[in-house]
Amino acid sequence: MRFEGKVWKDGKFWLIEVHTLNAMTQGRTKREAYEMIKDLVETMVNRQGFEAIVYPTSRERFELGSNETKFIVALLLRRQREKRGVTLAEAAKRLNQTSRNAYARYEQGRSTPTVEKLEELLKAVAPEEELVWRVAT
Repeated sequence: MRFEGKVWKDGKFWLIEVHTLNAMTQGRTKREAYEMIKDLVETMVNRQGFEAIVYPTSRERFELGSNETKFIVALLLRRQREKRGVTLAEAAKRLNQTSRNAYARYEQGRSTPTVEKLEELLKAVAPEEELVWRVAT
């Protein structure tokens, strides 16, 4: 799974953002900005062996992927839920589940959802937003 990102120069610095993950940082060079977003995502995931991978695609665009899909999906779910101030219990309730663990196991990276399940999970926390990602082959 890959997420689209944007990189652009603003004064002396290169800004870099992955909107879907609600993540933004900067670097003094474009290369450093790519390193910084990689480091930021790896720090947010905070899992031994997890590696974020940056794939430049054009002058102002790139894709962000990883070596462990379940952890990047877990980060996506957590960031989208937190951005909207939704609790784990509220997310579970929106999924018609009685236990918050029904949602939490995906957010913790203990389970990897199918594409259909991921859409359902995202709609539970971000029903108003159309989130786009690419499944890397």
